[in-house]
Amino acid sequence: MNSQNEALSGADTVTKRVSDRELVVTRSFKGPARLIYKAWTTPELMMRWWSPPSFGITLISCEMDVRTGGSYRLSFGVPGSDQPVDFHGRYIEADPPHRLVWTNEEGEEGAVTTLTFEERDGRTYLHLSDLYPSKEALDEAIASGSTSGYPEQFNSLDALIEQLPA
Repeated sequence: MNSQNEALSGADTVTKRVSDRELVVTRSFKGPARLIYKAWTTPELMMRWWSPPSFGITLISCEMDVRTGGSYRLSFGVPGSDQPVDFHGRYIEADPPHRLVWTNEEGEEGAVTTLTFEERDGRTYLHLSDLYPSKEALDEAIASGSTSGYPEQFNSLDALIEQLPA
């Protein structure tokens, strides 16, 4: 993904670098925005879909205080390590079921993630933006493969949404 116009697709998921610092992911889901938002903001549900199986990591704990000013902490089990890897940050904005914005504070080069949920014609259109503090930080995230899991994650989210009562 070196070109700004280059996009990667997985099913309905499109991942596109739109500038030196920003990666945008879009996907539509069959179901109401409130269910999609709930899957992003309920620890028990997040644990069922967040970890891409092909990455070989397991989400072992999920703490979320989803409100403006709240925080989150995700702990992952990583193959070959006896210590979990933690990701954490704070919620800048929580406007259910329309918008969710959080920081990724595991390092100085963490992105700010913005999710919007738009419901129309029986589907929810999700728009995810990861805005990195520098071109180098986004380049590193792409090179590490950490931005490549969205199609697989969203396939898992799709399967979860089908199981939830409407």
